[in-house]
Amino acid sequence: MEFIKEAFARNYIAPLGENVTGFEEDIKAFTGAENALALSSGTAALHLALLSLGIKAGDRVMASSLTFIGSVSPITFIGAEPIFIDSDKKSWNLDPNLLEDAVRRERPKALILTHLYGCCADLEAIGRICDQWGVVLIEDAAESLGAVYKERQSGTIGAAGIYSFNGNKIITTSGGGMLVSQSEAVARRASFLSTQAREPVAHYEHNEIGFNYRMSNILAGIGRGQMRVLSDRVRRRREIFSFYRSALNDLPIEFMPEISGSRSNRWLSAILLNDSRVTTEAARLALERKNIESRPLWKPMHAQGAFSGAKRYVTGVSEDLFARGLCLPSGSQMNEDDLWLTAETIRNIFR
Repeated sequence: MEFIKEAFARNYIAPLGENVTGFEEDIKAFTGAENALALSSGTAALHLALLSLGIKAGDRVMASSLTFIGSVSPITFIGAEPIFIDSDKKSWNLDPNLLEDAVRRERPKALILTHLYGCCADLEAIGRICDQWGVVLIEDAAESLGAVYKERQSGTIGAAGIYSFNGNKIITTSGGGMLVSQSEAVARRASFLSTQAREPVAHYEHNEIGFNYRMSNILAGIGRGQMRVLSDRVRRRREIFSFYRSALNDLPIEFMPEISGSRSNRWLSAILLNDSRVTTEAARLALERKNIESRPLWKPMHAQGAFSGAKRYVTGVSEDLFARGLCLPSGSQMNEDDLWLTAETIRNIFR
């Protein structure tokens, strides 16, 4: 509230201001990114990442199939061709073995790699494939701010990375996103495009089409306040995940894995129901009757009608995860009574 009050006191509501710059600096300090650009959404950040890295109409862009549509829709914004890669069982994230075969066959320009539910993908194997074949790696870290892969923050390892501050994320500005990159040229190009591609002259001069993608000074003020509690939020989400795993460890339930060398932020506690008598929908409705919200895992993009004609390299893993998967309530403010009620309701479902 102090950051917001200050913005009003200085009559600097929008479009930019000290909060925007301060929020970008906070993200850089936390993640180790060289450059950061506060934007209106994670989807906008992905759109600008593609454009700033030279991806254009007709190029092939590979992407994780098990993800939210905002991770991949920017591919279509620029007229590029999406190609979806399935998950592996080890991480639930993109399968490096499938990727290698797909890259060899398709020769894509870029890969958008989602770190699912705050758990890092196998960046070492995937990065090696991208380097070998000259594929630009973009990290969709919308769900994984605060997650670490081999002592580096998710989102900072590829050519560009993005974060989301939507209302359901581990920290929020109500709506917003961030583009990070170690390349100053990428950040500069994205910044130019994010403000309607206005040329640096006194009048309004435009030689190409840009976008209205910058974050407001008010929302950035919320973000600056949220950054002060980000580490606490990660700790609490991991505590919630550990509670569920301990309370439900004797049931036919499988918890989302955390691959070696990584530390998830456990944005959501995701499980698989390994009893054919208990369906995901039956479990969801049983929880709902107790006023407990849960959600199925993402429906894979290659199975969505919007991408019915898209190429895909699949093994059935992500479709199986969708069929058996459930995201449990994981909000940082949940108390012990909330957690025990959720766990006991799940136990009753299996009874």
